[in-house]
Amino acid sequence: MRSGTSVTSAARTRRPPGRGDRRGPGPGSGRPLRRPGATQPHELFAERLRAVLSGRRPVHWMLGQTVGVAYEQLVRLAPGTPLRARGTDPVVRACRYFRPGPGVVEAAASIAAGDQVRAMAFRLEQGADLRWRCAAVEIGGDRAGAAGGAEGAVDADPAAES
Repeated sequence: MRSGTSVTSAARTRRPPGRGDRRGPGPGSGRPLRRPGATQPHELFAERLRAVLSGRRPVHWMLGQTVGVAYEQLVRLAPGTPLRARGTDPVVRACRYFRPGPGVVEAAASIAAGDQVRAMAFRLEQGADLRWRCAAVEIGGDRAGAAGGAEGAVDADPAAES
């Protein structure tokens, strides 16, 4: 070290002046790092699903971004373009989410097109490669599997069949 220069212990340990404890930021401490303006996974998938279910993008655009039955749900929903409205492009008005466990996000979005507002719910799962994929989709309370009508319908009174 040169003569005439001194380094305080706080500068060597990179502590703020006046901080006496020796703790430093450990792994997982504080809030997760996020770039300013970065889109959250639930917001990104709300936009992607809006594009497919309004007819702006083809269903196969979501092939690598779905797991399980979600792609089949999109294949059943998309031909009816449930989010399309005449004369206006649909927009995501709000998108909220809940994390029921690690690597899982359940989200709900409201989609507006003109004076029509629809609800969309979806589930995201994070794979071992840390990529998020859509695992389920519902529009306006109807599951895609139930949209086919009598498929899987159960009579309220089983004795009525005889």
